[in-house]
Amino acid sequence: MKNTPVNIVVKMIVLSALAAILLAVTFVPTQAQLKILQDEQEKQALKAVLPAAADFEPVTGDQVDADGEPVVLYFRGVDSSGNVVGYAFRNTQPGAQGLVEVLGGVSADFSTVTGMEVMSHSETPGLGAKIIEPAFKSQFLNLPVADMSLSSGGGKVDAISGATISSVTVVNALHTGIDNVRAMEG
Repeated sequence: MKNTPVNIVVKMIVLSALAAILLAVTFVPTQAQLKILQDEQEKQALKAVLPAAADFEPVTGDQVDADGEPVVLYFRGVDSSGNVVGYAFRNTQPGAQGLVEVLGGVSADFSTVTGMEVMSHSETPGLGAKIIEPAFKSQFLNLPVADMSLSSGGGKVDAISGATISSVTVVNALHTGIDNVRAMEG
């Protein structure tokens, strides 16, 4: 078979079709495994932000996601007897470089932040990205909501040096999340 332009085009089409088929065959199982890993990551993060809870009951709204599943608005954390010990929520706020998604926990009476995890961010490495480090995150462990502002403003949260916007973003995301859950639990 000579390498005529027509033969070359036919070979390229066949190779492209073969590559597309192989990608399609591997995409579905990969997506299923990714969903399992994301669910496991969420379970671990929920336990980290609301350690007193034995189980988490999702509270859904009327909206559905791309898979047709109801959108989870927040979680009620319950103890082994079924008593509500707190709430866990996701909130996304714009940071210095992009969106910052925070998972927060608050006590049942909305008085104390029980923990915080950064689920995703695109903040500057070495600066704003320090919001994921234990030294920053540990400031939110059992922090009274009334004290949840930067120390420069009278609160108890020390901003990351050179990354005040990222620090404020986390504080604002937690405040907004708490306010939203409080309004829905009303």
